[in-house]
Amino acid sequence: MADVAANNGSHPRETPKNVFDFGAFVGDLIVEEDASSDDISLEGLQQELEECKNDDVVANILSKGIKLREYTKGVENNLRQVELDSIQVEIGSISSDIKILQEKSMDMGLKLKNRKVAESKLAKFVEDIIVPPRMVDVIVDGEVNDEYMRTLDILSKKLKFVEVDPMVKASKALKDVQPELEKLRQKAVSKVFDFIVQKLQALRKPKTNIQILQQNVLLKFKYVISFLKEHGKEVYNEVRAAYIDTMNKVLSAHFRAYIQALEKLQLDIATSNDMIGVETRSTSLFSRGREPLKNRSAVFALGERLNVLKEIDQPALIPHIAEASSLKYPYEVLFRSLHKLLMDTATSEYLFCDEFFGEESIFYEIFAGPFAVIDEHFNSILPNCFDAIGLMLMIRIIHQHQLIMSRRRIPCLDSYLDKINISLWPRFKMVFDMHLSSLRNANVKLLWEDDIHPHYVMRRYAEFTASLIHLNVEYGDGQLDLNMERLRMAVDDLLMKLAKMFSKPKLQIVFLINNYDMTIAVLKEAGPEGGKIQLHFEDLLKSNTGLFVEELLVEHFSDLIKFVKTRASEDPNASSERPITVAEVEPLVKDFASRWKAAIELMHKDVITSFSNFLCGMEILRAALTQLLLYYTRLSDCIKKINGGTALNKDLVSISSIMYEIRKYSRTF
Repeated sequence: MADVAANNGSHPRETPKNVFDFGAFVGDLIVEEDASSDDISLEGLQQELEECKNDDVVANILSKGIKLREYTKGVENNLRQVELDSIQVEIGSISSDIKILQEKSMDMGLKLKNRKVAESKLAKFVEDIIVPPRMVDVIVDGEVNDEYMRTLDILSKKLKFVEVDPMVKASKALKDVQPELEKLRQKAVSKVFDFIVQKLQALRKPKTNIQILQQNVLLKFKYVISFLKEHGKEVYNEVRAAYIDTMNKVLSAHFRAYIQALEKLQLDIATSNDMIGVETRSTSLFSRGREPLKNRSAVFALGERLNVLKEIDQPALIPHIAEASSLKYPYEVLFRSLHKLLMDTATSEYLFCDEFFGEESIFYEIFAGPFAVIDEHFNSILPNCFDAIGLMLMIRIIHQHQLIMSRRRIPCLDSYLDKINISLWPRFKMVFDMHLSSLRNANVKLLWEDDIHPHYVMRRYAEFTASLIHLNVEYGDGQLDLNMERLRMAVDDLLMKLAKMFSKPKLQIVFLINNYDMTIAVLKEAGPEGGKIQLHFEDLLKSNTGLFVEELLVEHFSDLIKFVKTRASEDPNASSERPITVAEVEPLVKDFASRWKAAIELMHKDVITSFSNFLCGMEILRAALTQLLLYYTRLSDCIKKINGGTALNKDLVSISSIMYEIRKYSRTF
């Protein structure tokens, strides 16, 4: 018992059994401090204390002088420490168990994740490789429709899956599935080939609207082409070749028929004889193969032919409607219509080929035929075309068509339109040079007519030049300007030769004025920007008008003019060998006073009959009268300086009278 007390209960398991009641005892001691509590009874306490004195443990404690309260606290602390140690051991054990559980949980989670991944891949593999019965039914027995297309897409994915993935190729499952997939591929390829060929045959049927068939039928099945391209290359090449062959023949036939219909509407404008400098009597309408122009001036004048450029984007002509109306057209109208049809057809086909086949190159193979048909036609027309205005219109049409295709962002006709343009320019240059040569080599004797009015050659030249100037306004082609300058020099030379055929200088001048005036009027109609050529003829008109005025005045007032030019500038008061006298000027004054009005009337009649353009004639008459007034004013001034000149005042016509007469004629226009 003494050992137990000394160790302060460090080994509680070795404590004697009677220590078991110590808990109750300690409890009694604690209760004693609360003796004041009304709920605790102290009855029998003294007896129990007496009994404890006889207890060996208590006696041992008391013998050592230790207070019982301290002893109990020590025992209580020892017990608490034992309990804490025990809890810590338990906690350590639990922590270890939790860690083990965590590791097991993580391991199980990883295994679960791996299993899910494996399951997903396996499910995907099974889904990708398996051949559902429904797919087999659709591919083998189904019609080619939207469902068939979706099924083809699924089959395509399965075929790609087994071909691309090396792990799939090594799988045993593939050995079972691959033969079935191959059978399905062959069946699908065969079926869609027959389907597409059938649709292509519809393109060959007469009166088929190709664009509608392409847009509403073929494009719905464009995936068929993608499937064949990936899984049936040989069959795809057959389909591609079949489509090219079909469209080549169909479009070639369409363009050939259209061209043949257009040729019936052609109105021939010019032949090789219709040149500016060719004498009219040397040409014959009997040599014309097609419809001759009623108005031969259309060979050189632009007129309404310009409308073809204003209607550049209008729909192509419908030949049978035009033929039913007995309409005929210059070739440039047919040319625009043909190329409008070509542009629209090419645009549609180019876009279709790109979307349906995914190959732009197919277009060029298809249109090799239509291009050849158009080239054959054009090559037969161009060498026989002598219509320079028509050729220039075609050049402008091609330029406008290039702009239209550029705005559409369709490049498929670039090289073709360039080729046509390149072929048109040399032909235009050749025909232009023929016109130039006709002027340079013209037979003046054949061309000359005893007529002072504008010559038909000059009218041709004016209309021809005005037409080309108008067609060049928006383009500013410097080479064309140079060629027109060469033409102007040639016509100047020819006109002078024709003028010299007249015996009288006055008639020569009148002839030149009439031709210059007509040329300027025609050039002004082409546009206000007549340019250098118009200015050139205006200068010639001005200089020749001055010459005519002098000729006209000399014809009626030769003595007066001669005196004014030779003597009127002299000073009568200055010493001179032959001074001016009243006797010298008196006949002039009296002659003028007696017939000046009649002379003016004769001049008026002369002008009216001489000049084709009334306004031009009146301008010339006014210039002549103004010049006459100047001459007479100088004569009057001279008379005032002569000694005794006042004696002639009674015979002098007043300046105001002459001015009145000039104004009278001025009012007539």
